[in-house]
Amino acid sequence: MLQLSFLSLFALTIVSIQFYMDRRKFIKSSCLLCTAGIAGTSVIVESCVKPASPQGPSVNFTIDLTQPGYAALNTSGGSIVSHNVVVVNSGGTYKAVAQACTHQGCAVVYSSGGNDFICNCHGGVYDINGNVTAGPPPAPLKTYSVSKSGNILTVSG
Repeated sequence: MLQLSFLSLFALTIVSIQFYMDRRKFIKSSCLLCTAGIAGTSVIVESCVKPASPQGPSVNFTIDLTQPGYAALNTSGGSIVSHNVVVVNSGGTYKAVAQACTHQGCAVVYSSGGNDFICNCHGGVYDINGNVTAGPPPAPLKTYSVSKSGNILTVSG
């Protein structure tokens, strides 16, 4: 009986030492994994944060409304994209906004039905003046001034 107890105690000690080592390795590995997870999460969160001000290219270009490529602008609700800028005829008034969504830079498209700009990547919606009305965009679209002289539009900003 004494011999069995000694062997049982010895086996228990070996198992305890083995368990203790595995536990230490487990805790160490868990801490490293958590640290890596936190670092990875911060990188992901940082990539989603965008500047809060409208961004877009600086432009100064003209559009000749007599040219076939720009014919859509002769009709209310028509739109074209030029120089990464969306130009729209909204009831006879011309509007121009940056084509890149302020959320993650996807291209916005003009919807004449809603008289707004939609980003199909994540559901961002902007009104005709580029202001955010729905979705994740953190800032409005950059707007540009549009002037008309005869059949020539000048877009700048």
